[in-house]
Amino acid sequence: MASTSDNLTVRDLGRMPYTEALSLQRSLQGEVIGAREHGGHGGYLLLVEHDPPVITISRRAEADAHLLATPKMLEDAGVEVHETDRGGDITYHGPGQLVVYPILDLNQLDLRLHGYMRWLEDRVLEVLMQFGIEGHRDTEATGVWVGPADADRKICAMGVRVSRWVTMHGLALNVDPDLSHFELIIPCGLHGRSITSMKAELGEACPDLKDVKHAIANAFRPGA
Repeated sequence: MASTSDNLTVRDLGRMPYTEALSLQRSLQGEVIGAREHGGHGGYLLLVEHDPPVITISRRAEADAHLLATPKMLEDAGVEVHETDRGGDITYHGPGQLVVYPILDLNQLDLRLHGYMRWLEDRVLEVLMQFGIEGHRDTEATGVWVGPADADRKICAMGVRVSRWVTMHGLALNVDPDLSHFELIIPCGLHGRSITSMKAELGEACPDLKDVKHAIANAFRPGA
């Protein structure tokens, strides 16, 4: 079973612009790669809310066609747009959404990309269950979903980049974001699929973001 190092460093970045967090990820990824010459590094787990809100578009062909908003709509909503080097398609990040960036050496986890994506999904499924939400996978679409198969709703999106088997980017768990912002895009390029959040599923029983951060951090700790 995959397990992170005892020396995993968890950093709560609070609210941070997307480009600033991206620069930090690249720096830390290089640090973890470089540490192999000195016995390896336990890796990092970055927790962040992106503010200002941002739509990120991958380099996948036709991903930019899944941006539905006009420049005026984006301006009115206060949402930025940035190209990203992660996998996947198009997604949204904003306050109330917990974005998790694991910077991990897959050699230490004894995983390759497919297994790592399933491992990430397991971490989210575990956290959701702690708060009374039963999630599931979709064999045709990466991420975590809730609800019946014929009317399921995406609660967590995923997209990663790997360099020399060290990861960056990661997952975005909808705790209590502005769900109307997802109407600016076709999320993940999946037509006709709904988006939900922990708040939408649990109502007043939705946990505080700090409690979800704590649960996510624990889910990534050694032995998880």
